[in-house]
Amino acid sequence: MTTPVCTSASNAATRSFPNATYPSFTSYVRARQPVLLRTARSLTANPSDAEDLLQTALTKTYVAWERIEDHRALDGYVRRALLNTRTSQWRKRKVDEFACDELPEPEPMPGHDDDPAEQQALHDAMWRAIMRLPARQRAMVVLRYYEDLSEVQTAEVLGVSVGTVKSAVSRALGKLREDPELGLVR
Repeated sequence: MTTPVCTSASNAATRSFPNATYPSFTSYVRARQPVLLRTARSLTANPSDAEDLLQTALTKTYVAWERIEDHRALDGYVRRALLNTRTSQWRKRKVDEFACDELPEPEPMPGHDDDPAEQQALHDAMWRAIMRLPARQRAMVVLRYYEDLSEVQTAEVLGVSVGTVKSAVSRALGKLREDPELGLVR
C-alpha cells in the first residue's frame, strides 16, 4: 500500500468534495491522489503549486465526470488535465525579470568617471544652469526631462500649445549646451 506523499493535500482533496454527488469520484481521489500528486510535482518546482495544480485538475475532472465514458482511463484523463492546466498557467504568466548570474551594469561611457564626487559636481552644475534659464523654459525642461512628461502633457500642464513646448525646450537645450559651466564638465 502506498502512503500519501503529502497528507495535507490528501485531506484537502477529499475535503474539496465532501458531499460529492459521485461517490466513485471520491473513492478515485482517495485511491489515486498520491500518484497524481507526484505527477503534479514533476510539472512544477514548488510543492504548493503542485497541490494547487492537482486541485484544479481534479475540479475539471469532477465537472466532466458524467461525460467520461471509460473510467478505467481516468489516470490518463487527469494527467492530461494536469498538463493542459500547467501549460495554460505557463502561457499566462508574465515574465518581467530574468534571473542571471551577474547583475547587468551599464557600460561606462567613454571619458566619464564613475566617481561619485564627479557625478555630484555634474548634477550641481546642471541645476545651476537650469536655474539660470528663464522661468518658462525652466518649467518646460523640468517637466519634460525631470518629471518625464510628454510634450502633450507638458503643454496641458502649462496651458500652452505643443508647438510652444517644442520651441521653448529647443531654445532651453541650446542655452544649456552653450553654458560655460557645463562646458567645463563635458
